[in-house]
Amino acid sequence: MKYTKCNFMMSVLGIIIYIADLIVDIWVSVRFFHEGQYVFGVLTLSFMLFGTLVVQCFSYAWFKADLKKAGQEIQHCFLLLHCLQGGVFTRYWFALKKGYHVSFKYSSKTDSFTEEQIDLHKEVIDRVTDLSMLRLFETYLEGCPQLVLQLYILLEHGQANFSQYAAIMLSCCAISWSTVDFQIALRKSLPDKNLLNGFCPKATYLFYKLFTLISWMLSVVLLLFVNIKIGLFLLLFLWFVGLIWAFKEQTQFCNSKSMEFLYRIVVGFILVFTFFNIKGHNTKCPMSCYYILRVLTTLGILIVFWVYPLSIFNSDYFVPISITVVLSLLLGIIFLIVYYGVFHPNRSEETKCDEIDGLSVQRDCRMKYFLME
Repeated sequence: MKYTKCNFMMSVLGIIIYIADLIVDIWVSVRFFHEGQYVFGVLTLSFMLFGTLVVQCFSYAWFKADLKKAGQEIQHCFLLLHCLQGGVFTRYWFALKKGYHVSFKYSSKTDSFTEEQIDLHKEVIDRVTDLSMLRLFETYLEGCPQLVLQLYILLEHGQANFSQYAAIMLSCCAISWSTVDFQIALRKSLPDKNLLNGFCPKATYLFYKLFTLISWMLSVVLLLFVNIKIGLFLLLFLWFVGLIWAFKEQTQFCNSKSMEFLYRIVVGFILVFTFFNIKGHNTKCPMSCYYILRVLTTLGILIVFWVYPLSIFNSDYFVPISITVVLSLLLGIIFLIVYYGVFHPNRSEETKCDEIDGLSVQRDCRMKYFLME
């Protein structure tokens, strides 16, 4: 288990995308207010603040739990940094500083490590995995709603300014990057999970997630054009079903009951957009049911849109959008089948860690309760 120079560069790219996405969101909201589109401006800011507030809560809770486990008291400066929305930047600072030291100054060309080196690599990998999960939370709490909103505005007005196009492109990049990056980092942090190695498995997983997400988001936008109340009711209903499933699975991700409840709320929200395995169990049946329901819901939305008389929507857009929805969903399902049939890392029921000088590698990681699929 090694934190490499390539992993370090991925972390650097991650913070670049994070900062760029943040800047563009602020830019878009300011432009909306400047143009007098206050509703869109407020919604853009609301999505951004909601996502970052939830992420700061988890980040601070994890800092507090980790320091308590190490027998240390959390410093007040950490609370202040998180109140000022600087928790993720703080984590990036520690991860990049330690990661640079491990990958460049304290690297080894062999796979044999001393106990001290194992601990250093383990610490960096755990820090990066925490960051990847926080970015995943923010992506689905803020990035996906932002993307739906910007697509709705684009199709409603038939044109958009550069900032809106930039927001759409960066949201797609952030969603794609955080999804794949988390899967890679998570499997690297868990010794009983095989790594996601090679370009083809990563690309297949990326396209599976990206195409199914694009299809679903465009379908939601179409439903919002038909009736905003019906569209919001569907999203709320799907969130509630996801929340019930999280309670049924009795997730054990957080130490405190309040944070576990918040985690289950986030789980329900993410399940509105994509499927993931929240306990590391076999998910063949739940995933099949999820995507069967996704296909039926998408087809239902398209049928409703075909028969519903809608004068505010430019009919010239509907045919290419309908084709995009169907093709994206079809490609997403194909990549899903290929990924799980060909490229999915085989899981062994028992994976023993390599031993260094008779000492076994001990891993106590919160991520053992969460595995995105």
